Amino acid sequence: MSLLVVGSVAFDAIETPFGKTDKIIGGAATYISLSSSYFTKNVKLVAVVGGDFAKSDIEMLQKHGVNTEGLQIKENEKSFFWSGKYHNDMNSRDTLVTELNVLGTFDPILPESYQDCEYLMLGNLAPAVQKTVIERLKKRPKLIVMDTMNFWMEIAMPDLLETIKLVDVLSINDEEARQLSGEYSLVKAAKKIMELGVKTLIIKKGEHGALLFHKDQIFFAPALPLEEVFDPTGAGDTFAGGFIGYIAKTKDVSFDNMKRALIYGSAMASLCVEKFGTERLLDLSQDDVNSRVQEFIDLAQFEIKLA
Repeated sequence: MSLLVVGSVAFDAIETPFGKTDKIIGGAATYISLSSSYFTKNVKLVAVVGGDFAKSDIEMLQKHGVNTEGLQIKENEKSFFWSGKYHNDMNSRDTLVTELNVLGTFDPILPESYQDCEYLMLGNLAPAVQKTVIERLKKRPKLIVMDTMNFWMEIAMPDLLETIKLVDVLSINDEEARQLSGEYSLVKAAKKIMELGVKTLIIKKGEHGALLFHKDQIFFAPALPLEEVFDPTGAGDTFAGGFIGYIAKTKDVSFDNMKRALIYGSAMASLCVEKFGTERLLDLSQDDVNSRVQEFIDLAQFEIKLA
């Protein structure tokens, strides 16, 4: 039940109404790997960092059961760096700095020991790089999940459309779904996007939950009302890690199980935003995860007698 995670391992500098950080560890693959590690201890990472990336941060990933054999270290170069400032509503942000550095020439090399992966999570990267990963696997995984963003829709749409055809599940937010489909209604948008070749679609709506589409079936997972959100950075990637991690644990790719995975993903994301960066994901207990999932169950569960 090994899980292969491909994406960025990077540095972030974040400012929110609750404070600001200096450079801290971030990146899509970091959040995905840490989140999924609470469900499966066979997480295999493919990413690239520079010589400025601390050995202690790599050891932190390993401590969480993440196999870093596929983590390339380019000693004389710098790691990917992003800096952003969130507005008071915490839903919008301004990007202050983006430095691709090693990520600009990233060639995903898959160690031979990774070739047995049963589940593949493609974090947000150039679609051509995501496609390369799929093509370099000798055997197709049971499930391929892909995340992307509006940036690639603007500069690499042909590559994006080619890669979408190769995956089972596409995960995007509501703004991206509208941009990709040209439809404002998310139901209409989902139909158009699935016509591109993807079997299952996740549309994330931030503080308003997430939608899961498969053929003519729709499932909605609510977002948990939180008293305080310190930092939304990485919430979507943490969601993806919980989603694919739960599926890898249960070995069930049915739509019904994806519904449960959506709840687990939402629960992990709600935990992540309670502290800056990856901090909250470093010290969770199984009770923390289970208690948060139970909150989601209590939030959405009700009995009603039809009139």
